[in-house]
Amino acid sequence: MKSILEGRPALQTEIDQIAEVAGYLWQKGWAERNGGNITVNITEYADDEIRRMPAISDVRPIGCTLPHLKGKYFYCKGTGKRMRDLARRPMENGSVIRVLDDCASYEIIADNPVAPTSELPSHLMVHDHLIEKGSPYRASLHTHPIELVAMTHIRKFLGKDVLTRLLWSMIPETKAFCPRGLGIIPYQLPSSIRLAEETIRQLDDYDVAMWEKHGVFAIDTDIMSAFDQVDVLNKSALIYIAAKNMGEEPEGMSDEQMREMTVAFHLPK
Repeated sequence: MKSILEGRPALQTEIDQIAEVAGYLWQKGWAERNGGNITVNITEYADDEIRRMPAISDVRPIGCTLPHLKGKYFYCKGTGKRMRDLARRPMENGSVIRVLDDCASYEIIADNPVAPTSELPSHLMVHDHLIEKGSPYRASLHTHPIELVAMTHIRKFLGKDVLTRLLWSMIPETKAFCPRGLGIIPYQLPSSIRLAEETIRQLDDYDVAMWEKHGVFAIDTDIMSAFDQVDVLNKSALIYIAAKNMGEEPEGMSDEQMREMTVAFHLPK
């Protein structure tokens, strides 16, 4: 059976970018074993032939009804699959799914019947909300950035916008490239609906949500941009920790320096 990517260069480019990001996650140590997930809305690439493709799996329940996902297509990392393997063989370690007309179930259409991540309901709930809002964001990323996760084990960083303000102050680029900051979600059971609901709430105000003692969930227009936001935030965490290791509390940028940069780069206040 030929791949869904054959003769579709735009879709091939999209999947290549997903594979590239998966490789970065592994190289950074943010994707141990089968840790982390990637889900991308690829509906814009669904031509008539794709829409006629028969299922290669049985119909599977999502676990909730998502009215804005009717007939939508997603590339999903496979359950139990490793990012390092996805980086080399994305269509063997992930699959393309189609959400059915009942908005409560899906089927796999390509390339292999690789079951999507167990966190699929959470990811699809976020995508449903993004479409409902008219957001251009269509990529979601969950990963385990070491230094950011470490900081959530320190109680003083878990107050509203405390960590955002600290990370912004470490290097100017952080606010420039992650202007809405980092939302904090108190520890919740992984893959739970409650965690998904709280993630959606946080993503109305932030582009990256931090799951206490677990990892981050980032959204953006494409998977590379979602990765970039996590990357700049974790770079700031690394700078903070490096300065602390010198034996002093990092000074950070002053409020006046932050205001000056906000005005100069036309950033949200």
